[in-house]
Amino acid sequence: MTAFEDAADLREAAMGREVSADTILKREQRVRRDFWKKLRRVAGHIPFVEDLVAAYYCAMDPATPMRVRGMLLAALAYFIMPIDVIPDIVAGLGFADDMALLTAVIGLVSASIKPVHRAAAARALDKELPDTATRTQG
Repeated sequence: MTAFEDAADLREAAMGREVSADTILKREQRVRRDFWKKLRRVAGHIPFVEDLVAAYYCAMDPATPMRVRGMLLAALAYFIMPIDVIPDIVAGLGFADDMALLTAVIGLVSASIKPVHRAAAARALDKELPDTATRTQG
């Protein structure tokens, strides 16, 4: 899959159209395989690392609705892609496109990113639990 296919699938999912289960499965396998490798290399350079990891845990949660999983997996697949619209090595701008995409997707699916996902992210990043992880969802 290319970045263009991921972007097209993300657009389709955002518009309420179904993305095939096969596409989601392939993307999930790629994200599971490459996410942590990429994160270890770049975590200190990105200000949105907690949201990124919470999005990962939400996307991997079988209780997350399939449409939400598809959108998050497309955004995460874009993050791990070696070919980027703005190369990640460009100082100050390298993750701007990743952050914009992730922020947009999280805005669309924020109700599905539960405190348990944020708590798992905090544990994975070896940080204190964020305040939102201790609140109950209403």
